[in-house]
Amino acid sequence: MKKVWVIDDDQAIRWVLDKALQKADVQARCFERVDDLLLALQTERPNVLLTDIRMPDMSGLELLQRVKQQYPDLNVIVMTAFTDLDSTVSAFQGGAFDYLVKPFDINEALALIARAVEQGGQHPADVDANAPIVESDSVDKMMSKSSSRSMQDIFRAIGRLAPSKVTVLITGESGTGKELIARALHKHGVRAHKPFVALNAAAIPKDLLEAELFGHERGAFTGASHLRRGRFEEANGGTLFLDEIGDMPLDLQTRLLRVLAEGSFYRIGGTQPVNVDVRIIAATHQPLETRVAQGSFREDLFHRLNVIRLRVPPLRERKEDIPPLVKHFLRLAAASLGVSAKRLSPQAMRVLQDFDFPGNVRQLENFCHWLTVMSPANVIEQSDLPPELLNGLVFDSSTGHASGYAVQAEPFSEACMPSPEVAAHPLVDKANTMTASLPEQAAANWQQLLEKEVQAQLAQDASDIMDKLTAEFEKIALSTTLAYCHGHRTEAATRLGIGRNTITRKLKALGLDDD
Repeated sequence: MKKVWVIDDDQAIRWVLDKALQKADVQARCFERVDDLLLALQTERPNVLLTDIRMPDMSGLELLQRVKQQYPDLNVIVMTAFTDLDSTVSAFQGGAFDYLVKPFDINEALALIARAVEQGGQHPADVDANAPIVESDSVDKMMSKSSSRSMQDIFRAIGRLAPSKVTVLITGESGTGKELIARALHKHGVRAHKPFVALNAAAIPKDLLEAELFGHERGAFTGASHLRRGRFEEANGGTLFLDEIGDMPLDLQTRLLRVLAEGSFYRIGGTQPVNVDVRIIAATHQPLETRVAQGSFREDLFHRLNVIRLRVPPLRERKEDIPPLVKHFLRLAAASLGVSAKRLSPQAMRVLQDFDFPGNVRQLENFCHWLTVMSPANVIEQSDLPPELLNGLVFDSSTGHASGYAVQAEPFSEACMPSPEVAAHPLVDKANTMTASLPEQAAANWQQLLEKEVQAQLAQDASDIMDKLTAEFEKIALSTTLAYCHGHRTEAATRLGIGRNTITRKLKALGLDDD
């Protein structure tokens, strides 16, 4: 029988994991103190060890380092409620198999444990346990304000990719923070003490871009009065970040491909090859596959760059990150102006979370600077928000507050339909019909429909009315919210005001779980 050990000073976590592991036919053993665990490891060895990251007698990262030194083949999973980038990367650099974010879904935890047991000492990535752990800086602090599941996947990728020199292609819309990802990959890797050099291919004229990349010899062309080293030489031993790589001219793409293949190049006007050791991280907001099909981007270069691809999600897909990012940007803006930090009222924060932010995180940061300068009070109210946020809001006359953004009229399509399990429900059909005809009375209509339904049930001498209607209500609320959140359970839980584990449990009970 496989053995899994758990160490956590939280008795509730130990109890839940112990019961779940036993139910999965896994021999579990739980510890509250690090000393007891280390003593037990002297005589016995589990297949997998789960450790909390913050404990009173020793941190989980310290324990991880000690365990990996003495028992390198033991797979360790780190559990943490503090999902900052620095801890995530430190866990992977210390040799962790993976990490669990609290509160976690017990089924996902069991699946991760099973994978760790199966791999038996083989790590998902070749991580150098002796790689330097870089202290968190302003880049990490901003990124660590992101707690959405999609950004946690990015954090995992940084932890696994940082120690290597593999080429990374970062894709995502403008303003999502692609350069921050690139800087984090550099700062948490073995090249952290070497240069990080960034170049935006779209911001430099085509005639100057070649000299910027490769440099030139003295006298190579008119005005070249001295030798100049290009960005490749400046980044030697470190990282070269090529932003907006999709805008690079075709002739330069050919030269770049040769450098990537051979590790050497010639300066403009030069006759001697220049050898460099540079890690390439590229980024683009354009679909490179489309550019390849159009003939404006070399297919062989695309495959050279597309070794590992990281997609940075737009802010509208991770709206749970907006409140912590707002607090962070308001503090930064206040510090730069030498004033006290402002905060948003709940109504103002709701407006921000309902906005789609086409400019993504950069636009949110600009809004926070605007609010710090323009808002008259320390507590920012809904009326203090920028015009771009207030235009298009629908106001509820009964409360005087905005209830969301008006939906633009579009041709009817399947995308406008509710999810099948929601649309099939008779109460939803009635409510949709009533709301479409009398939107200003929508709040009252569903209550009237509920009253009529209860009366009908009573007239039919039905029993367990409360249980039946509660189940129907929960089914509609859960499926509608999950459809709105594109299936992201963490975001749906935040919207509904319940725990993610509660959603998982109710979906199973209601027969809506497709997992």
